[in-house]
Amino acid sequence: MGREFLDVFEQWADSYDESIGGQNREYKEVFWGYDQILDSVTARSKGHVVEFGVGTGNLTINLLNAGLIVTGIEPSAPMRAIAETKLGTNVKIIDGDFLHFPEIINVDTIVSTYAFHHLTDVEKEEAIAKYGKLLSKGGRIVFADTMFESVEDYKNAIVKAREEGFHNLANDLETEYYTTIPILKTILEKNGFSARFSRCNDFVWLMEGEKQ
Repeated sequence: MGREFLDVFEQWADSYDESIGGQNREYKEVFWGYDQILDSVTARSKGHVVEFGVGTGNLTINLLNAGLIVTGIEPSAPMRAIAETKLGTNVKIIDGDFLHFPEIINVDTIVSTYAFHHLTDVEKEEAIAKYGKLLSKGGRIVFADTMFESVEDYKNAIVKAREEGFHNLANDLETEYYTTIPILKTILEKNGFSARFSRCNDFVWLMEGEKQ
């Protein structure tokens, strides 16, 4: 699962919460409506929730405040440390990732924000297949992540970032594994999930899959 990007997580750890608050101009559009995105994921979650890519714990707090049971999974030690400071003993955060994690039972919802793009398309399909076995009928996958309607839109986003002088953003778009909605829709349906997508901002879409 993109553990090749762990150094990126470590670089982001101390500044992540500032960036999602809009202080980082380069990523302002990526995180536009951040609180509403977390609320949307939370509103679609139920029961026992497994959160992949806890990061600094912002979604986790939302889920707990909604009265949900949460198991957190995060591969980055610096990110885990920040999240654990915020959360205290309210939730256990496990060292793991989208593909490698301890056995978890009675899962109703699997959630993630701003993390699934660290997997290749092949790995994304492997992960969804695992979740198809983990969830029972009616179980949900709810991911908010950067994705694109087409390859052309993806390429245009890189060009636009370069034109605006957002070279770090452009490099992220070029080196991480951003994919398209048609590919994700096919992966979900192939593994027994319904598929629905709704736009959150110019970069982020909400992906919902329900086990059929």
